[in-house]
Amino acid sequence: MAEYQNIRTGRHCSFVLHAHLVFVTKYRHKVFTDRHLTRLEEIMRSVCGDFEVELVEFNGENNHVHLLVNFPPKVALSKLVNSLKGVSSRRMRQEYPELVKHYWRAQRLWSGSYFAGSVGGAPLSIVKQYIEQQNRPV
Repeated sequence: MAEYQNIRTGRHCSFVLHAHLVFVTKYRHKVFTDRHLTRLEEIMRSVCGDFEVELVEFNGENNHVHLLVNFPPKVALSKLVNSLKGVSSRRMRQEYPELVKHYWRAQRLWSGSYFAGSVGGAPLSIVKQYIEQQNRPV
């Protein structure tokens, strides 16, 4: 029962739903620095808040990011991903014009695909540790 210590409740349900999300940059260009990842985390926390989703862990490398989210059953994961990628792409390209030169033709920061995995087989501590140990650029 230890893994169920953080049970969330809704109006008609109790739930523990976690997903591991991975977003890759368009063409896998290595464009992120620590400054970019810090701002991406702020943007994604804001979007998650709008969906009543908890961003449990965030980290990344120079061409991709990992998120561990705790979401309610009323949230369609595909809609959350669409909003996370769309809002972060738009804001990052506005705030960091140097990112635009990598995507002059596509006008997109992220690849069209993404990874979403339900987290339950591995303990959350292992997934969090994996995300924390990403080689964050300086």
